[in-house]
Amino acid sequence: MSQEKRHNDHRIKGQWLPTTRKEMEHLGWEQADVILFTGDAYIDHPSMGTAVIGRMLEAHGYKVAIVPQPNWRDDLRDFKKLGKPRLYFGISAGAMDSMVNHYTAARRKRSDDAYTPDGRAGARPDYPTIVYSDILKRLFPDVPVVAGGIEYPLGVWLTMTIGKINCGPLF
Repeated sequence: MSQEKRHNDHRIKGQWLPTTRKEMEHLGWEQADVILFTGDAYIDHPSMGTAVIGRMLEAHGYKVAIVPQPNWRDDLRDFKKLGKPRLYFGISAGAMDSMVNHYTAARRKRSDDAYTPDGRAGARPDYPTIVYSDILKRLFPDVPVVAGGIEYPLGVWLTMTIGKINCGPLF
């Protein structure tokens, strides 16, 4: 991608990464290059891994959309709402391991979720990376899925090869 094309900025200063089809259309996108799924609510802050990954990819010229806390128990509309990405789906369980998030050390179910609006429990499954990957591979079998998150060093998730496109470390 040329420097000129890469920096032909599609972003709106101060706007978060799109999470809906309407927000993508507002940016003039028909399709995102990468769609990131996360078990956390979307908070555009450097302490949140999915936001960092999204912003790093965006800084390198990719169109990135995020689907926070998709509902895996219904008709799967959250997994379909942004369509098929040009390159791949990225998945992260979130900023905290789902089992630590769901259960106490005494193996009792927690009544809240620190990374969900209003602390509401039940917005993510146990093992969301596996659940989200399975759903995406059933819905979009031809699209690569890249998994990462708190259990993976940031550089490992960013070092990926997609087909013939070598993204390599982005920082």
